[in-house]
Amino acid sequence: MTTGVGFDLEQLVATNSSAAFNRMAGFEVVAAGDGHAEIRMTWRDDFTQYAGHLHAGMIAALLDTACGFAAATESGAVTASHFSMNCLRPAIGRHFIAKGTTVRAGRRQVFAKAELFAESEQGDLSLVATGETLLIPTGGA
Repeated sequence: MTTGVGFDLEQLVATNSSAAFNRMAGFEVVAAGDGHAEIRMTWRDDFTQYAGHLHAGMIAALLDTACGFAAATESGAVTASHFSMNCLRPAIGRHFIAKGTTVRAGRRQVFAKAELFAESEQGDLSLVATGETLLIPTGGA
């Protein structure tokens, strides 16, 4: 059930499933609500760059999606206006978990941030990248 204008977990799972890129990449929405969202992706060799780590484009997609879905829990449908990321170390792991948080949700702009963690074979998490997104509510819920 949606409270106010924001999307709930069920709506974000459906939104995620409707996006061809997200389906191809294997993004899974594992949590969402109250300004937060968590996206998970399993390692695939198809997404590596020349040195064998996760490609920065896929890192950006995970961070941007986590930011957008976190913002959507408070503001409904949004679209990115600006995005930036910082790669902190090579992204190598069996799974990747992007955790997005809404920093501030206004009527005209929403600021969100995300962290991307690589999960090792032993289940240890390492912070590999961070991102920030400025989003614009589009009026849909």
